Amino acid sequence: MKVSNILPWVIFASVNTLAGVWMAGLSHTWVPPEASVEAQLIDNLFALLVFLGTFIFLGITGVLGFSVLTGLTSRFDTSDGPPIEGNLTLEIVWTAIPIALVIVIAGYSYWIYDQMSIRGPMEIVHMHMPGMEAAYAGPMDGKGEPVEAIAVNAKQWAWSFHYPNADITSAELHLPVNRRIRLALHTEDVIHGFYVPAFRLKQDIIPNRTIDFEFTPIREGSYRLKDSQFSGTYFALMQTNVVVESPEKYREWLSKTGDRALVPAANQAYEEYTQISKKGFKPGWATVPPEPPPMVNEG
Repeated sequence: MKVSNILPWVIFASVNTLAGVWMAGLSHTWVPPEASVEAQLIDNLFALLVFLGTFIFLGITGVLGFSVLTGLTSRFDTSDGPPIEGNLTLEIVWTAIPIALVIVIAGYSYWIYDQMSIRGPMEIVHMHMPGMEAAYAGPMDGKGEPVEAIAVNAKQWAWSFHYPNADITSAELHLPVNRRIRLALHTEDVIHGFYVPAFRLKQDIIPNRTIDFEFTPIREGSYRLKDSQFSGTYFALMQTNVVVESPEKYREWLSKTGDRALVPAANQAYEEYTQISKKGFKPGWATVPPEPPPMVNEG
């Protein structure tokens, strides 16, 4: 094949590659800011998929467009097209490339999820069996031993967090930045999901199991913790703040909060259900009464 015939395809592939790289970089702006080490892993995988998708999309549409624009014939041309038969080399290429892409994507994805070690419901149920361990997300950051095991309690429909070293309970999850965090996840009733979009972490919480879960926050700020599992009528209200702050402010918060008496936490689900019940309104479907708000050291 002549160089003059190869050069346009080289230029076309180069432009596609640059477009894919640009879109991959742009993909980081489509999601919340990376607030944990684990978020960086997930976003790198997402960027790879965006790059490949962009390259393939532009490649296919580009070839189709080129064929339409350059393959025009007269409307009076009724002759048959050239009798092209199978091309073994082409068939091998268009079979080998997708297989290679699938292997690369699957291998990279498996490596990332293996690093994060997010456990599914079936794995959690069988964690008591030999060889099954607790979930530890992203143990590759080298930040040392995790801080105290903060107990996370989920129930219909409220979150509460107990800090055993300071013996305090909070309705918000406070964490020191750049420190390894270990959570002990527990639910009192049904399956709940610990999900912080900015952390790119989602862990199912199964009844009658305590799940140890580790990660490392790297960006100070306030983020939202949501219940990723449908846990009943008011599950959409089961949200709270995750406050990532400097170690100094974290210790100051623990000290101030420890001096406060236990009070019922604000709980929108409980308040709405109580108001509806007092008015005698019946929604027409069975509704689980919300548990009383947890007692927390906040006022």
